[in-house]
Amino acid sequence: MKVKSFFSALFLCGFMYSAYAQIAPEKYWVQFTDKNNSPYSINNPSEFLSERALERRNKYNIDIDELDIPVNDTYIQGVEQTGAVILNPSKWLNGVTIQTDDINVINAINALPYVENTMKFIDGEIKQVVKEDIENIFYDLPVNNEELDDYYGYALPQIQQLNGINLHEANYRGEGMLIGICDGGFMGADSHAVFEEIRKENRLLGTRNFVNKGTTVYGASSHGTSVWSLIGGNIPNTYVGTAPKASFYLCLTEDARTENLIEEYNFVSALELLDSIGVDVINSSLGYIQFDMPQWSHSYSDMDGETCIITIGAEIASSKGIIVVNSAGNDGASWTYPYIGAPADGEHVFTIGAVDVNGELAYFSSIGPSYDGRIKPDVVAHGENVTVASPDGSFYNGSGTSYSTPVMTGMLTCLWQIRPDLEPETLKEIIRESANRTNNPDNYYGYGIPDFTLAMQTLSVDEVNETIPIINVYPNPSNGVVNVEFLDDDIYGVQVYNQLGVLIYADDCSGDSVRLQNFLTTLGSGMYFVNVMSSSNNNSLKVIKY
Repeated sequence: MKVKSFFSALFLCGFMYSAYAQIAPEKYWVQFTDKNNSPYSINNPSEFLSERALERRNKYNIDIDELDIPVNDTYIQGVEQTGAVILNPSKWLNGVTIQTDDINVINAINALPYVENTMKFIDGEIKQVVKEDIENIFYDLPVNNEELDDYYGYALPQIQQLNGINLHEANYRGEGMLIGICDGGFMGADSHAVFEEIRKENRLLGTRNFVNKGTTVYGASSHGTSVWSLIGGNIPNTYVGTAPKASFYLCLTEDARTENLIEEYNFVSALELLDSIGVDVINSSLGYIQFDMPQWSHSYSDMDGETCIITIGAEIASSKGIIVVNSAGNDGASWTYPYIGAPADGEHVFTIGAVDVNGELAYFSSIGPSYDGRIKPDVVAHGENVTVASPDGSFYNGSGTSYSTPVMTGMLTCLWQIRPDLEPETLKEIIRESANRTNNPDNYYGYGIPDFTLAMQTLSVDEVNETIPIINVYPNPSNGVVNVEFLDDDIYGVQVYNQLGVLIYADDCSGDSVRLQNFLTTLGSGMYFVNVMSSSNNNSLKVIKY
């Protein structure tokens, strides 16, 4: 994982504290020097990580390290004793955000032996430069809240485009999976009927407001409500999301009133909480480029996957076995900032662009590559003119990569439910390989629109391959001649399917591998599935030509 030396990188996106004019209670970042004399130890991780979080680390062979150790409580208490109000600690960044209106408090904090420095989050007059784009490009007229003929109701187009209905029909609807959502507010979500089943079944495991400590998440903005509905909504024949049986934890990290660098620190603190409780997937329909105060704003060169605070946090979360799914951004039509925002630039962040219902790129969808040349977005989903929940209990049509992202998050979660033992990078690669541009990716569509039925078949193939093999195909992948070897003397049938699941070859080969070998050699580039049957076993094999 590419992450620059933390404690030097923390301030690449900002300035050190100096003698700023005192205006009102202000917020600051306090950077600690170390984690010395901590009461916590990596040898006893159950004191700071849940059983579910530890299971995830064990599953993917992830070591407990110093990043997992909480911020030293003694350091936080020392800062609090100066008169500062403690906001959100961050163990990954080893510091804490605070609030105070007294310059003498800051001077006292800077004098503490374990404080490296402080940084002030300055507010400015310009508001919502990028945020309004990230929240919603526009809202169309409200949608009638009525039953439709189809089970998925108004949510049918997005799951249909991803060919995801077969996963639900195979009973992969998110059961047992935990999704964290970081957003700007969930106004009306505590009463909207689309979440009633989640409330009844106690699948909302908790909420946390990182902007205004100790207050509700059901205010400030309704953006999170719309995002959540695309994943977890469930009113049959009216509105069914892409993972309606998953469990959730909601985090408010985005301040709807301003665009301030502290929101990136809020986000990292939220990721740490979600990691500690054991989430599988995190949905973030947020992105940062410009801030109210220009000195905080990110340049394109910052979008290298290792510079911005929020990207550093997302990359650490990914290293803990979590899949972070993030919107590409809504600046594709901008002459100045058409590129993806942070944390969408993260190497291990699964970045989602937007298309319309016909699969054409939405004009607003931000483009790649990352500054260091990686393809972004990874894939795309329906995000233009999408029906979402409204805080008044009804539904609206809206647009943005904010909405294509949760559509993808839900489907990805259901796919992972099939094989939760698969490492995150393997699962993401299977999704990319299933997409309609996998052989010719670009920085507009990424690898294209995934086919989750095909991805599900790929998982089934991998599972079958764990049995005793009865066929060997080599080289695989291949760019030319393919060799086939039957490892069982009693082969009686072969079928070959293309990546759309269409049967393209069938043969009662009677143990003759040459006919299959000749056929596979003639195939063009793409991914194919070979099913072989013997009297004692069946095998499926994925063959890739390029």
